[in-house]
Amino acid sequence: MNHVLLLTGLLALSISASAQKQDVSLRFKAPAAHYQEALPLGNGKIGALITGHPGNDRITLNEISLWSGGVQDADNDTAYRILPRIQEYLLHGRNREAQELLQQYFVCKGEGSGRGSGAKKPFGAYQVLGDLQLLWKDSLASWTNYQRTLDLEKAVATTTWQKDGVTYKQEAWISIPANILAIKISASRKGMISLSASLSRKEFASVTVQKDHIIMQGQLPNGDKPGMHYASALQVKTSGGTKTTTDKNIQIENADECLLLFSAATDYNVADYTKPKADPLPGVLNTLQSAAAKQYGPLMSDHVKRYAQYFNRNRFYLDGNISDTLSTPERLARYFEQQPDPQLPVLYFNYGRYLLISSSRPGGLPANLQGLWAPEYQTPWNGDYHININLQMNYWLAPMTGLADLAEPVHHYTKGLVKTGTKTAKAYYNAPGWVAHVITNPWGFTSPGEGADWGSTLTGGAWLCEHLWEHFRYTKDTAFLRQYYPVMKGAASFLRAILIKEPKHGWLVTAPSNSPEHSYIMPDGTRANTVMGPAIDMQICRELFGACIEAAGILKTDAAWATELKEVRKQLAPNQIGAAGDLNEWLDDWKDGEPHHRHISHLYALHPYDEITPWATPELTTAVRETLRQRGDDGTGWSLAWKINFWARLGDGDHALVLIHKLLRPVDPVKPVGGGSYPNLFSAHPPFQIDGNFGGTSGIGEMLLQSHGDDQTIRMLPALPTDADWQSGRVKGMHARGAFIIDMDWKKGALTTARIISPKGGTCRLLLPAGKTVRNAKGGVLAQAGNKAEVVTFTTIRSGVYQVQ
Repeated sequence: MNHVLLLTGLLALSISASAQKQDVSLRFKAPAAHYQEALPLGNGKIGALITGHPGNDRITLNEISLWSGGVQDADNDTAYRILPRIQEYLLHGRNREAQELLQQYFVCKGEGSGRGSGAKKPFGAYQVLGDLQLLWKDSLASWTNYQRTLDLEKAVATTTWQKDGVTYKQEAWISIPANILAIKISASRKGMISLSASLSRKEFASVTVQKDHIIMQGQLPNGDKPGMHYASALQVKTSGGTKTTTDKNIQIENADECLLLFSAATDYNVADYTKPKADPLPGVLNTLQSAAAKQYGPLMSDHVKRYAQYFNRNRFYLDGNISDTLSTPERLARYFEQQPDPQLPVLYFNYGRYLLISSSRPGGLPANLQGLWAPEYQTPWNGDYHININLQMNYWLAPMTGLADLAEPVHHYTKGLVKTGTKTAKAYYNAPGWVAHVITNPWGFTSPGEGADWGSTLTGGAWLCEHLWEHFRYTKDTAFLRQYYPVMKGAASFLRAILIKEPKHGWLVTAPSNSPEHSYIMPDGTRANTVMGPAIDMQICRELFGACIEAAGILKTDAAWATELKEVRKQLAPNQIGAAGDLNEWLDDWKDGEPHHRHISHLYALHPYDEITPWATPELTTAVRETLRQRGDDGTGWSLAWKINFWARLGDGDHALVLIHKLLRPVDPVKPVGGGSYPNLFSAHPPFQIDGNFGGTSGIGEMLLQSHGDDQTIRMLPALPTDADWQSGRVKGMHARGAFIIDMDWKKGALTTARIISPKGGTCRLLLPAGKTVRNAKGGVLAQAGNKAEVVTFTTIRSGVYQVQ
């Protein structure tokens, strides 16, 4: 054995381990046995899950547009004829009969989502592309000193191990500019790399091997018809040794170094999903050819540079560290046992940003239920776009963390639903405007689902419109508002048209609808889902109508329509407090079918909408607290994440931290029980749903900075926990509504300094901490607070920088 090489290898591993930053690194001490232990890589188009096995490595591959299914007409075109009867039943309290009619007529044609198993149905499913297998010649040999890490600052996964005195290193990343997955394998001794590389997929695939290329391509089904075409290719480059091909793989013998380049594409056309693009294979091969012509160093440097432009826009730091020898699963276990780890919440915050950068790319499809990463051919719930919270939660973090441009896919996707949603609005409601219900896919599905108990929620499209309005509130981009105002107006026009007057108070309400996936129990014992005027519908109506009224004024258009909408808005059913002191979920004060239900839809008014705030609506705020007390602190992953946002909006950082601990509860990939986090920090519903990751990052953001409410007052550290781990820290690049960027530092739980950047100029409203002063770039005093915090107002100039000291 070469003891010098062994010592050098051990020293390299030791330095690598100690150099891992706890706030930006995932670390494992063993290969991934399940995908929930793998390291996710992505560029918003191509995805990979790095298992890092030194003998038989299986890397899961994804392409974000790879869907089975296709365009279909799922509307029941005569459903609108039965609408008056359904509404009449609801008006007379005959909800069970209304729901029975709804199930008969107000569902989609055909099989819909296939009850969440639509891979072989026209609805389709997001699917795994396939596997890249790296089978080492000495695959059964033992290894030591194993380490696998994901560096969130560089978006690079690195695996190192030792065999027989040789240190091996596998470095993997997915490039945004080059659109390739690159895997570089090296060793501390020449001629020690011997392995075979292959691509595989268990169905609808053909694989060919050509010299230094492996090509895998095929066509997925659209029900009983042919569907989407896809193509992928792997190029193998070696230094030293020999390279041979078989009909199944490329074999490498005694190489010094090996570089694998992979790319993939489909014929899905984001601009018009009804018109597939040309054969994707030539483009894939051109992409590989361009990447292969470059040296590895510059290729990787371009990747890191482009990725860092996104990641470094926003940073969050807490002081303090723990032992740097712990793996991520070990850290999760310690944190669950209430042992301190100041950097674990920071890591989770950064991981959410990393996952969004890696799964959402302008010009592509939005991040789905699993973001970009799925090993399944039949993904849970089809890996689709659920729009009764899940897709929306994926993008809550985008504007606040400076990633508003990465929300372009969900903006474009929302606009793309208008055409089919207009037809659906006519078919079921004989209404103008457009509607989308609960489940959607890349093929413009806007019909109700196949089950009336969950599939008839009619505010999914309207909720998506909130992201359009919030983008404007954060950016003040009037060109964007002008482009998307017709989408908002169409959704509002639909809601306006379907409102009916309920008999008890004369309020305007939606009908028929439901509160997402929840049921109620009427005084006579009737248990059902179908209602008129659930609280969330009324809140979304108020929000969307208000946004359209304000947008029309900004754009100087539709004055008469906006005036009419103001009058309608006044007549909407208000938020109501029930006999138990909680906020009513239903128009009547009925019992909940599930008192601890994961959806807390009637608190939409608290978050993401800002109709209920502690400073403007104290009585409703008290009712919201009681609602949260009744629902409890347990839940699925994404439900726990939403509760973090709720408690942050209530200014209760300590309770928000309780939910963070629950969201970071370790979940076993083999026997998952309850919400929490898998070993690789993927959020466990269970199963894996990425919305919990994104929602958790949003919740931490809400703890650090808020700017909601009618006057968009900026509130710094509004929900900072009293826990010792959180008492000293700093934030860079948090974004606030009104187009402001905030940096701030704090010590002993109190703000020390802050900087406000105003890219667009305009009036800034700020809750200024006691004893602090706002100064402009020349040192001039713009505002001061006395011995208590005060809301101050000052005028900013374009690109102005202001100090709070």
